[in-house]
Amino acid sequence: MGSRRLLAALLFAALPGTASAADIDVPSTERSVEVHGFVSPGFIVTTANNYLARSKRGSFEFTEVGINFTVPITDKLRTGVQLFARDLGPRGNYSPKADWFYLDYRFEDWLGVRAGRVKIPFGLYNDSSDIDAARVPILLPQSIYPIDNRDFLLAQTGGEVYGRVRSRALGALEYRLYGGTIYMDVGAQTTVGSQVTAIDVPYVVGERLLWETPIDGLRAGGSLQALRLDATYNLPNQAPIALGIPAVLWVGSVEYAVHDLLLSAEYSRWIVRLESNEPAVVPASRSVSERAYGMASYRVNDWLQPGVYYSLYYPDVKRRSGREAMQHDVAATLRFDVNHNWLVKLEGHFMSGTAALGADLNDGRPRSQLERNWGVFLVKTTAHF
Repeated sequence: MGSRRLLAALLFAALPGTASAADIDVPSTERSVEVHGFVSPGFIVTTANNYLARSKRGSFEFTEVGINFTVPITDKLRTGVQLFARDLGPRGNYSPKADWFYLDYRFEDWLGVRAGRVKIPFGLYNDSSDIDAARVPILLPQSIYPIDNRDFLLAQTGGEVYGRVRSRALGALEYRLYGGTIYMDVGAQTTVGSQVTAIDVPYVVGERLLWETPIDGLRAGGSLQALRLDATYNLPNQAPIALGIPAVLWVGSVEYAVHDLLLSAEYSRWIVRLESNEPAVVPASRSVSERAYGMASYRVNDWLQPGVYYSLYYPDVKRRSGREAMQHDVAATLRFDVNHNWLVKLEGHFMSGTAALGADLNDGRPRSQLERNWGVFLVKTTAHF
């Protein structure tokens, strides 16, 4: 009977004019299961350089599908889970996974705890990056929210303490503190000429503070994350090499929403060290990358929202020359809301630089030999309920 109700909910939600959420009664508790889902196919093509997929010839390997369930068990306790699959070039191939799941107990507005596979609150949008309908751009600024790393940047397995404190004079402060580990798919880390055969994240810890200022619509915040990655790395004709990669990531954020205009900007640095048990083969190193963007969108009417952003990425703040040492991204998007459950997006990017391009998609060619200036065009449609 539960299966029939779920099937009916999915069917009715797909029809025009249905509600944005479906409730399924659970007689034993007199509460309800809230169900949301989305199907989001897309297309990507580039003028030069393969990006995210084999995009120079155009690719439909740009699709996401998911369904999530949340249940209020008591007035203070709730649980939820999202099942997700995607196809992004060589990644995903529609392999289903538990995207996130949690138990959440809120003592008061200022104190709550979560445990499970919990979304990582990093920057303004990481914890909502799995919701295409919640934003204007198809691709969030990739300098800070790289979509190809989504599987291990979206959520961590562990716990979180959170809360929101209000003040009439000062606004409100939201805090989130978390710690745990991150699962990484070894198969997704294979590159041309080398292979990672084991990978582990002993820990990830972090926080995000967001201040909702007394100025209506203005909020600012900061996020800090520390993690360590241990890996076994194989090179041709070499014994396996043990690597340790401790990293510290931080980002400062500001957002202003006034009437139908949304403005946001973020600046971030990621400090990454590399340790090796074979320093003669893989020497120790330290790098600091610089990442930033400014973004704007405007709701013209109920069905049209244009948006633009400029994003920059330098893998090494000390080196800013050469196409392989930078990537500038100027993007423009048109979002069309056909109805409450269906939207279509068109997006174009002008890219200068190749720092974020992968050798695995470009036949092993070094970034310094790829085209310096290139374009990306995307189309995406999302049905959601």
